[in-house]
Amino acid sequence: MDKRIMQQCEELMKKGSSSFHRAFDGLPSPRREAVHVIYAFCRMIDDSVDEPDNSLYTIYELRDSFRNLGQAEGHFIWPALRWLFDTFPQLEREPFLLQMEGQTRDLTFTHYETMEQLETYCYLVAGTVGEMLLPVLRDDHNEEAQAAGISLGIGMQLVNIIRDVGEDLRRGRRYVPLDIMRRNGYREQELERGEVNEPFVAVVHELRREALAWFEKGLANVDTYPPESGLAVELAAAFYAAILDDVEAADYDVFRRRAYVSDEAKLQMFRRTAARYADKGRAAAY
Repeated sequence: MDKRIMQQCEELMKKGSSSFHRAFDGLPSPRREAVHVIYAFCRMIDDSVDEPDNSLYTIYELRDSFRNLGQAEGHFIWPALRWLFDTFPQLEREPFLLQMEGQTRDLTFTHYETMEQLETYCYLVAGTVGEMLLPVLRDDHNEEAQAAGISLGIGMQLVNIIRDVGEDLRRGRRYVPLDIMRRNGYREQELERGEVNEPFVAVVHELRREALAWFEKGLANVDTYPPESGLAVELAAAFYAAILDDVEAADYDVFRRRAYVSDEAKLQMFRRTAARYADKGRAAAY
């Protein structure tokens, strides 16, 4: 393992998501480094579509290099990924390819009609991350845990969609499904104008319920993970769920303000969750 390469992956994770970095920072090696590599590559995939002018690769170049990983050169991510698959041979490549397939949808499919369409997209771009992480976070192959990891990823992506409504509109995208808007009496013209009213709050509440239902499924078997991995998964879920609370605290204005969770709030969540895991450890010792 090249420490310099691993540090570059970690820096990309820190820059992209301080929440994820903090949640998974307590993992033992090599699990921790593996999460850094996975996140770094997913960040590059996302940036290749969302910020193409600042990306070294197009999404198609990333996909081609990944498919020919043994020969890929020119960036630290390629030797990092080779290390990842060598270190965790149970890790499959299909979720990475599906992740890229999902991101390419953003280039052509930008307005969603139904919740079913949105959930398919959420699986491709985020549920797959759960599939990537599972062989890194635990040593066994557990189908229930795999389903839970996918569910947690879908829930997190729904939180992203709530948080980024305004930002996505500026990119010409509407992930909020039209059927949910119609059901709650919120018009597309109101969305385009960034109107926060009772129907819009109802839309956010419905999406929030959907997200939290996926979170519940995602955490159903977290106690079967190794303790450090379980703690990391719970922290990531808690940090993301707290974004929804900040949306509510800001009166649902996701058009002009990006919701966030303060470092102090994250620290409090960490202390509460870590204390509970410490209590579990003491109970197991008796």
